[in-house]
Amino acid sequence: MRSSTATLALTCLLSLGLAGAASAEMQFSAYSGYQTAPHSNVQVSDQADFTARWLGKSFSAPPYWGVRGIWWMEELNQPNLGLSIDYTHNKVYADGATLAKAGWSHFEFTDGLNLLTANLLYRFAEENRPWTPYLGAGIGINVPHVEVTRGTANTFDYQLGGVALQWQAGIDYRINKNWSVFTEYKGSYSRVDVKIDSGARMKTNLLTNAVNFGVSYHF
Repeated sequence: MRSSTATLALTCLLSLGLAGAASAEMQFSAYSGYQTAPHSNVQVSDQADFTARWLGKSFSAPPYWGVRGIWWMEELNQPNLGLSIDYTHNKVYADGATLAKAGWSHFEFTDGLNLLTANLLYRFAEENRPWTPYLGAGIGINVPHVEVTRGTANTFDYQLGGVALQWQAGIDYRINKNWSVFTEYKGSYSRVDVKIDSGARMKTNLLTNAVNFGVSYHF
């Protein structure tokens, strides 16, 4: 399922590229950075609710990363508006205090919350200026890898969690015609509603905050 999620993301990015006319400006970006998540309330259908304290561990394997493709709508006379497909491999780990409170020995989404979103972007571009601020927001889905161990029962699989929202603000610096680098703030919301062992359901609302650094190829 991990490869299926990545394949879906790459397929969507390729489809976005094919959708643009030859005269359109296309952009492909890859990024990583530092991602965190605040506490969230966890509801489990067969036990008491508890509050999860989350760790991001952005640089631990598997690391936090993402890719996106952008179509800037120049041929529609809207050169500062863009549509993007964005895949983000963000992740969270429950800390030791959370595990003790819940009575679980393992609780994390470390093969990713796996957000796939469609987004609208606006860039504040000016001629002969190499740096360009931009804003964006979008909606999509989360496909978390659910990892829960409580007692002898174990859950370890990908599931469709629910809706995902994301928002971003950053600055892109153009190095030359084809290449640029960027830094941005990126936030996300995921409504996660999944099954765990013995047919129980687990629900939580996850927020993430990230500072990203990336590189883009323009064509």
